[in-house]
Amino acid sequence: MKKWTFFMLLIAILLFGSVIGFNLFKQQKIAEYLANRPEPEFPVTVTTVKPVDWIPVIEAIGFVEPNQGVTLTSETSGVISNISFASGSMVEKDQLLVSLDSDVEKANLKSSQARLPAAKAKYERYQGLYKKGSISREAYDDAEASYFSLSADIESLKAQIDRREIKAPFSGVVGIRNVFLGQYLQPSDDIVRLEDTSLMKLRFTVPQTDFSRVSIGQDVDIFVDAYPNQPFKGSISAIEPAVSIQSGLIQVQADIPNNDGKLRSGMFARANIILPKLENQVTLPQTAITFTLYGDNVYVVTDVDGEKRVKQQVVKVGERTGDIAHILEGVSPDDIIVTSGRYV
Repeated sequence: MKKWTFFMLLIAILLFGSVIGFNLFKQQKIAEYLANRPEPEFPVTVTTVKPVDWIPVIEAIGFVEPNQGVTLTSETSGVISNISFASGSMVEKDQLLVSLDSDVEKANLKSSQARLPAAKAKYERYQGLYKKGSISREAYDDAEASYFSLSADIESLKAQIDRREIKAPFSGVVGIRNVFLGQYLQPSDDIVRLEDTSLMKLRFTVPQTDFSRVSIGQDVDIFVDAYPNQPFKGSISAIEPAVSIQSGLIQVQADIPNNDGKLRSGMFARANIILPKLENQVTLPQTAITFTLYGDNVYVVTDVDGEKRVKQQVVKVGERTGDIAHILEGVSPDDIIVTSGRYV
């Protein structure tokens, strides 16, 4: 019994020992293979860093507004007797656009104007008679009141007729009209939108931390989705005097010449406030920058014993414009940086 137990124990030891020995032999051969294997090479594209001039900007967003814009309505109600404009046309200041029926007011005006000469003559005659003492003061006052009252009635009727003629308050472009000939117009009814689009405005906000870098007359590049590759040139025309308590932002307004008429009110726009140019700055394509837990990194090509190798370098990135990034720290001129390939 003891011999049988001894032999079983010996067989188990030999079995486990052979397995362990085989695994050690296998690991040794794998290590030898990896040690002798040629170092892998990966094709990459690189760029050599050259100092350039960098124009920093403050980015903002806003909506385009017209120089002047108003939805025309009527001050009084009435039936539309004439429409003197076409939808989408240019109109001049004080140009008649819509007329309401004013036959009754015009008839009353003619009646009052017809009675005015007699009332004036009576007033002037009574004025002379009163000075001579031929009539009483009461008679003179009645003649005077009648004349001036009739003159006021005439002015009132003229004003009523004028209010029934809707005119353009400024030159501009009208939109699509919302009224029709013969329609009964109420004071709250919209007639048409009128806008002066010769000069557009853009309102946007900037953080109060950037207030010291913003000033009146500063150049601004504006981009809209309708023309993504065309910057519209403008300049800052007004800065709100107070900072918003709720948001900590300052409202800014820029004027944009719109002689070609490409800009329309209500367009969403992105604004780049142009800051003073910085010389001899380092920039890189954004494809060369990778992000890790330690921050932004680039791979710098180095020469080790005559062989090209790369090393990871932490960089501090400033502003990003399009596909270009401004590098503040970590890269120097003449460094060779990997822009695409195995490492990025």
